[in-house]
Amino acid sequence: MDAEKIEDLDAFDLKILDAVADNGRISVTDLASRIGLSKTPCNARLRRLIEDGYILGFRAVINPRKLGLDHVAFAEVKLSDTREQALSEFNAAVHKIKEVEECHMIAGRFDYLLKVRTQNIRRYREVLGEKISSLPHVASTSTSVAMQSVKER
Repeated sequence: MDAEKIEDLDAFDLKILDAVADNGRISVTDLASRIGLSKTPCNARLRRLIEDGYILGFRAVINPRKLGLDHVAFAEVKLSDTREQALSEFNAAVHKIKEVEECHMIAGRFDYLLKVRTQNIRRYREVLGEKISSLPHVASTSTSVAMQSVKER
């Protein structure tokens, strides 16, 4: 996939990506009808997009509110060491914290931005104090609490 570029995708490929991003359970028959191709070439394109790494997988989107996970906080994390080894150690360790939904390395006044989902602020404080602050090379954290999720994907 290294050599592929967005320019290598045609309008049908882009429509397929859009459709499966919207509904990963769409049947090939419905997908073909939606994008204006017959079933066989649509299926071949879908398989190629998967094989070429444009589609990484399919999964169920779970409703966190039904599970009592209403609290979303964003933790800004500043590291004490940003050499490659330290970054690798942090990256590996953060994967082990189930409450961290997303982790992004940031170019700015802090090093990482973590999206953390918990039951409530008390549980978030526990996760922050016992797990996030204990990650390798963490120097400091700062938290912003989401009051409302306007758009999530």
